[in-house]
Amino acid sequence: MGAAAGAVAAVSDSRDFYCEEVLSGRTPVDVVAESERALAFRHTQPAFPVHIVVISRRHLPEMTELEDWGMLDDLIRLVREVAIGVARDRGGCRIVVNVGSYQRSGHLHWHVIAGEKGEEIGPSLR
Repeated sequence: MGAAAGAVAAVSDSRDFYCEEVLSGRTPVDVVAESERALAFRHTQPAFPVHIVVISRRHLPEMTELEDWGMLDDLIRLVREVAIGVARDRGGCRIVVNVGSYQRSGHLHWHVIAGEKGEEIGPSLR
């Protein structure tokens, strides 16, 4: 898979790694799934054996500020697609979205994770 193809311009703030690095193409990512408005890729610093991040291709600060229900629908559909693949490969997964001080990036994103911290990091969705 490789760098995010078709990187899109996005409005960002100084804390938005996803717009500044991933969507701009500056940081290459291993894409596992994508849609017109969303991108799923392996986390660049995984904390779990399977650690996939799903983001919008447009800047959205966090879940509590989201008012574009069509965008939410697109994001949830891609999260679901990724979760189905991970659950098929690993027998299950967790889906996490952080808000406020729990969110280190200023960009709404979901984590689809499987396994436990400390387990060997490995691929999924091949």
